[in-house]
Amino acid sequence: MIDESALSNLAEGLHPLEKQVLRLFSEKESIDPQALVEGSGLKPAQISSALQWLLAKEVISVSDETENQIVRLTDIGQKYAEAKNPPLRMAEEILARGEVPIRELQQRRDMEQEEKSRAIGALKTKGVVEVVPGGAFKISDEGKLLEFRALQKVIDGLSLNGNVSPLTDFSDQDQLIIDANHRKRSPSKGIFRVDAEVTRTYEKTNLFDPLFQKIASEKVIETLNELTPELLKEGSWRGKQFRKYNIQLPPSRLTGGALHPYKAFLDQVKQKFVSMGFSEMRGPLVENEFWDMDALFMPQFHPAREIHDVYFVKDYPHDETIDKTVIDRVADAHENGGESGSRGWRYPFDAERTRRLILRSQGTSVSARTLGEGAESPGKYFSIARCFRYDQVDATHAPDFFQVEGIVLGAEIHFRTLLGLLTLFAKEVALAEEIKFLPAYFPFTEPSVEMHVRHPKLGWMELGGAGLFRPEVTGPLGVDVPVIAWGLGLDRMAMIALGISDIRDLFSSDLGLIREKQHISSKINR
Repeated sequence: MIDESALSNLAEGLHPLEKQVLRLFSEKESIDPQALVEGSGLKPAQISSALQWLLAKEVISVSDETENQIVRLTDIGQKYAEAKNPPLRMAEEILARGEVPIRELQQRRDMEQEEKSRAIGALKTKGVVEVVPGGAFKISDEGKLLEFRALQKVIDGLSLNGNVSPLTDFSDQDQLIIDANHRKRSPSKGIFRVDAEVTRTYEKTNLFDPLFQKIASEKVIETLNELTPELLKEGSWRGKQFRKYNIQLPPSRLTGGALHPYKAFLDQVKQKFVSMGFSEMRGPLVENEFWDMDALFMPQFHPAREIHDVYFVKDYPHDETIDKTVIDRVADAHENGGESGSRGWRYPFDAERTRRLILRSQGTSVSARTLGEGAESPGKYFSIARCFRYDQVDATHAPDFFQVEGIVLGAEIHFRTLLGLLTLFAKEVALAEEIKFLPAYFPFTEPSVEMHVRHPKLGWMELGGAGLFRPEVTGPLGVDVPVIAWGLGLDRMAMIALGISDIRDLFSSDLGLIREKQHISSKINR
């Protein structure tokens, strides 16, 4: 037996949307939300809200629940629906023309650089094209284009269907194509996105009929949800009925703000260095070639100083603030070794070129500035430096990245000190379990070493280089004690620590991924 008082209280607390859904539901034994949308003119969000409220009040219950996989074209997929997938687009151009220079394919403007590189790589890997004299591609086996044509067929079919279809509408072969080209989290990465959508069917409970009869017998009185200043001022609240509120209903879920996982990781790195007694170094993003390269004994003919590796500043190309005395000492080291005892690089140093402005290409420039400005000995210094280099974007490379740069100077400093610190950083910051050191060459350190760590999915990965600064670096900057230096890729260290396999995900705006990695970063910070 249903208590009449409780029934009245429940009826008085119903939202107008709930009453409307009750009336639509009254003539049926069970109904799904889509049928309510089609028969009522209400928006899907309104129907969903009303059903959830009635479900919480036990007026209706779920009679059936099914989960369907829905396939959608991402933004990239929609672009390919209009202009075809890049490998097929390139191949059809080669077919039409017979031969196309590789350089011309690389300079196409209708694709992103990464798309061009992947398309060329895919055509070569699948054996679709071959290189002919003159550095051009021609089709070697058109039959091997079937894979790319099958992909385009799926894209076009989905596009004709409004970019959305149930996964079950596709053949087994098409489902394999979708699985190979979809991303679960991001709506933009990949060609397809596959989402799980739950469809529910609802039925009435024993409470439904008495409640519906109650509201059906009511005299129609306008129901108000809130008392506003306007209603009080005009007195129009008189004769109206106010809807009761159920304070026992669960509130809306609120998600508090938090630091991005990578920002939290960077803060943690800084905190660890400071706790070990290191002082922080700082330097400008827009640097001159002197501190970025010349002070580090990199010869002016070094290939890393060309435009394909470094970003040059266009409007203000030179820095006139560098002390000429320091430039002369560095120039002397380049030309004949200065007072270091070496022969130098044996070329005429260009004092005007050294003033050219660039975007900082390596964090070691901050170390050079610190030494040139009079670092204390003994002393320990670190910097979290954002650097810029022209590079192909992939899972482990980006055109801008963070390095953790450091130097330690003192009379008792040696190479074993460096290896010990690098091992500590790899274990404490990157949480790496496997580490190895390989011999390396850098113009400014001798001996030099590269540190590699094993990523759980990507395998061995270089974290950066290190070594003892050469006398040709320290002497012109007024330093007369040994200096060990390192520059490690913080982005790659974060990939290992946060369990990320693609460097681009460090800067993701996908809330699902961010919340997942926040949980990991909170453990690291404890």
